[in-house]
Amino acid sequence: MKSVLFIGVRLVFLLLGFMLITSSVQLALGHRTKHVVKQPLDTPRYIEKQLACLSKNIYWEASGEPFEGKVAVAQVTMNRVASGQFANSVCDVVYQKNTIFNKTICQFSWFCERNHITKTISTESFKECEDVAKMVLLEGFRIPSLRDALYYHADYVDPKWKKQRIAKIGRHVFYKDRT
Repeated sequence: MKSVLFIGVRLVFLLLGFMLITSSVQLALGHRTKHVVKQPLDTPRYIEKQLACLSKNIYWEASGEPFEGKVAVAQVTMNRVASGQFANSVCDVVYQKNTIFNKTICQFSWFCERNHITKTISTESFKECEDVAKMVLLEGFRIPSLRDALYYHADYVDPKWKKQRIAKIGRHVFYKDRT
C-alpha cells in the first residue's frame, strides 16, 4: 500500500514539475516573441522582396531556357510554397537548406554552389526573368500540366528519384510526388 501511495505522490510531483517547466517555457517564448514585428504579407515591400527572390531563382536555374522553361521553374517554386512541405514564402523556399549526414543540400543548386556571386548577370536575360516572375507571382500565370510539380532536375543528370515524371520542358525534367 505504501509503494502505491509513493508512486502516486511521485507522479503528482512529476506532473507538477512538467506543468511548471511548460509554463516557464511558454512565458519565456511569449515574452521574447511578443516584441517581434511580423511583416504583413501584402505590403509592397514584402511583395518586392518575394519578386526579387523568384527572379533570382528563375535566372540562376533557367536563364538559358525558353519562356515556358522559366515559367516552369517559377511554378515549381510557387507550388513548393503552397504545398506545406517546404518553407512558406518564396524567399524561404529559394534559400531553404537541409543538412543530411553533415552535408548541406540546397533546394536549388545555384544557392549552395555560390559561384553565382562572381558571375556577371546579363541585364537583358534578368529582365526577362523578372517579367516571368511577375506573371507567375502577381498574375497567377501557370502551366496546367505542372499543377502538382514540386521537383525538377536538368536532363543531363539522373538522380534516380522515386517520383512521378510529369513533363520535360527545355533542359529540365519535372516531377510530382507519387500518390
